[in-house]
Amino acid sequence: MRIFQQLVSLAPRRRGFHIITHEVLHALPQISEIKVGMLQVFIQHTSASLCINENADPTVRQDFEMYFNKAVPENDPDYLHDYEGYDDMPAHLKAAMLGSSVSIPIHKGQLALGTWQGIYLCEHRNRGDSRNLVITAWGE
Repeated sequence: MRIFQQLVSLAPRRRGFHIITHEVLHALPQISEIKVGMLQVFIQHTSASLCINENADPTVRQDFEMYFNKAVPENDPDYLHDYEGYDDMPAHLKAAMLGSSVSIPIHKGQLALGTWQGIYLCEHRNRGDSRNLVITAWGE
């Protein structure tokens, strides 16, 4: 079994849902050396998250943003954690709902994503900082 790992710092992005599949592949080209295996992408933050979803129609990403803003509103007077701004606690809740990692099978040196699937960076802060990922691939 072979194991490859890379730490990646993504450039800051505005709030929203951003496809990062190509950045992940660029950061770990050794994926092509694995015929059968797994890729895990982990984000080292609590106010941004990762998920896999539609990679073609940008309105899907806009609808994601709309839905999560309705589900987890900002400026809720019941939030206690507001030290870093009104968007901080909602960002933590959204990240908890979506999760901090995704796993994708590797098949014949390529990610076994579906035709319309891509890896999303879900930026939940109004002005996100750079985001750090740990990308790990393993297999034979």
